[in-house]
Amino acid sequence: MIPQGFIQDLLSRVDIVDVVGRHVDLKKAGINHKGLCPFHGEKSPSFIVSPSRQTYHCFGCGVHGNAIGFLMEHTAATFVEAVEDLAQQVGMVVPQDERSPEQREKAKAEKQKQQSLTDVLARAADFYKARLRESPRAIGYLKARGLTGQIAARFGLGYAPEGWRSLASGFPSYDDPQLVESGLVITPEAEPGQDTKRYDRFRDRVMFPIRNVQGEVIGFGGRVLDKGEPKYLNSPETPVFHKGRELYGLYEGRQAMRQRGYALVVEGYMDVVALAQYGIGNAVATLGTACTADHVHKLFRHTDTVVFSFDGDAAGRRAAVRALEAALPHATETRTVKFLFLPTEHDPDSYVRDLGADAFERCVEGAVPLSRQLGSVAADGCDLGTPEGRARMLKQAHPLWSLLPDGLLRRQLLGELARQGQMHEAELQALWLGQAPSPSAAAPDDAPGEPPAEKPRWQPKGEWKPKGEWKGKGDWKGKRRGEEERPAGPRTAPPTPTDNAVRLLLQHSELWEPLPDEDRALLHELPGTHGQLIHWLERHLTHHGASPWAVVQAGLQADGLGEQAQRLVRPSQELGIEESDPAGDLSHAVSELRARAPAALPGGNGATDDERRRALEALARLRERHGVQP
Repeated sequence: MIPQGFIQDLLSRVDIVDVVGRHVDLKKAGINHKGLCPFHGEKSPSFIVSPSRQTYHCFGCGVHGNAIGFLMEHTAATFVEAVEDLAQQVGMVVPQDERSPEQREKAKAEKQKQQSLTDVLARAADFYKARLRESPRAIGYLKARGLTGQIAARFGLGYAPEGWRSLASGFPSYDDPQLVESGLVITPEAEPGQDTKRYDRFRDRVMFPIRNVQGEVIGFGGRVLDKGEPKYLNSPETPVFHKGRELYGLYEGRQAMRQRGYALVVEGYMDVVALAQYGIGNAVATLGTACTADHVHKLFRHTDTVVFSFDGDAAGRRAAVRALEAALPHATETRTVKFLFLPTEHDPDSYVRDLGADAFERCVEGAVPLSRQLGSVAADGCDLGTPEGRARMLKQAHPLWSLLPDGLLRRQLLGELARQGQMHEAELQALWLGQAPSPSAAAPDDAPGEPPAEKPRWQPKGEWKPKGEWKGKGDWKGKRRGEEERPAGPRTAPPTPTDNAVRLLLQHSELWEPLPDEDRALLHELPGTHGQLIHWLERHLTHHGASPWAVVQAGLQADGLGEQAQRLVRPSQELGIEESDPAGDLSHAVSELRARAPAALPGGNGATDDERRRALEALARLRERHGVQP
């Protein structure tokens, strides 16, 4: 804990006018300073900073506090981060009594290292911005996307030249190890005795600087101007850049979030910039990863409403499922989460350019609430007109509902799901919470106070007598004449290609990432338990990454899927099979799935006509890609 005496000493040394002035344009007004409030939208300044009291106050929205409180509110910093930031500005050292001297030195070294890396990245951002002004081709590309110079300057857009070592002209030493550590330069591994040749990671790309909430450049995203792969290239993980925790556009969009009352999460950098060009400045984007719980937690520090926007294709629907799972642990009755699905031919960038900002905002107003999205995801592939379909829906809903924190929203959704599954709410609650249902819940249709009516037992009409000759001929010993006696014990069907593919992915989860998108889509369309396990595996990989089989097995067991997975794994375990080439075996199994893909398409009452059509179209594309004859 930081001593209170240090806090008071720190506040007496900092000047709140300087602290606030770095973020708000202030003008002298008598003995105070005045500006537009950064916490709500206003046209007339009502935000007052008092140097005599060392406080700020807004007469419009009522916010007030000291320099520490301002940094916490405006930059979403924690208390300790705000104190450390101010202490660094005035040359004070924050006392950390609970840490050893070695730990304090280590923390100080890490802080200095991070500051040094952000300085390198800021210098690279200036270099790329200067190169953009010298590249008519890059400027023409941005103009063709409808962007102005003002919006490019606001987001600090730049251009990485085509050369392999262009950054050498922007830094005193191209051999500086921090260029590699910051992700700007790549040093390939060399054979013993050979020199390595460094080269720029980003070449011939429009550059999007990624800033943290304090405004420091921590990484880059680069987009190709013409055709090329990958279309978007991001900085690697570094000591200052973590994709699973950072959001593009958060620094630029914080004030617009407060003004509009919500944060809009989109899928690409260009979506964020294009929306800002049309006056929708409250958009952010994930950095080439699925939305995580850390992303949602960070957004809820700036607003109480989050709207996720996704493309209407299969990839967009899968991304929406990941976002739902990330949002559920943070969803409460005081927060709002919605899901916006655009037409398949549009993304936010194209939609706002073709139809305008007003049309896009009308789409936002009609976004799907979290409760309805949860029910839709749970009912995917289920025929709610049958008991089997409703039971499957409730089974798929249970792990999602369990992610919700205790509170009114969780209770409300339990009732909604119970009605959707045509079950009594108390009975479903008892089932999901492991409690014994009350008699009234177990038999809701019976009259209160009366025992349920007992059904009459079946009675035979008379004594049964065989007709004709019943005695078998020959040596009847429980088998037909000439038939071999069956071996004792259960018979197990041989594993199918579907069994093998799912089993290999569960036991070797690192094989999922290298799979082509078409093969992932094929596996996602698997019906029944196989598809359920694939969906579970992708969720696990999103949150935990590739894991050993023991970890995956424990997770499956915890989510009630251990028995289904064990049925796939048991035959290989009993036979003592150890794959020498799991990747090759998986490739072979998926190839067989492609050849017999109709068996894996959605069918029966659980699939709609639209799902069958989309699956058949995907199958046709797969056959064409892999040369499989129909």
